[in-house]
Amino acid sequence: MKTDQLSTQVFEAIRACEDKKAEQLTILELDKSSGAFTDYFLICSGTNSRQIQAISDEIELRLKRAGTYPHNIEGYKQAEWVLLDYVDFVIHIFSEPARRYYDLERLWRTAKKLEPAEFGTKAARRSPARKSVRKRA
Repeated sequence: MKTDQLSTQVFEAIRACEDKKAEQLTILELDKSSGAFTDYFLICSGTNSRQIQAISDEIELRLKRAGTYPHNIEGYKQAEWVLLDYVDFVIHIFSEPARRYYDLERLWRTAKKLEPAEFGTKAARRSPARKSVRKRA
């Protein structure tokens, strides 16, 4: 996948998480030499199962609008750990206890940690400029 397109898709997923008030949003850029099967992990937490499902729904909706569909979705019904697999990036939405237990940040500690704002800047630089539309009076 083109890097520009990938950056834009991950940025949309980040915005969806932020809009649904996801907590502790972390982006990991995985190193291919580590045996990683994807380019990015987007990890966040929800405070309850409804919020976790709402975050998942919003991500899926936004990316579908952009023509991107998940390869696989796991854990949606239980909503302790929802995984959205988009092949080039994987989104993990955890309950707090599940996030502490699985501790993906520790397991993938060799990955480069990106801040959401930093990633947004990358996506904004790469995405085409939008034309402003003025209403005529």
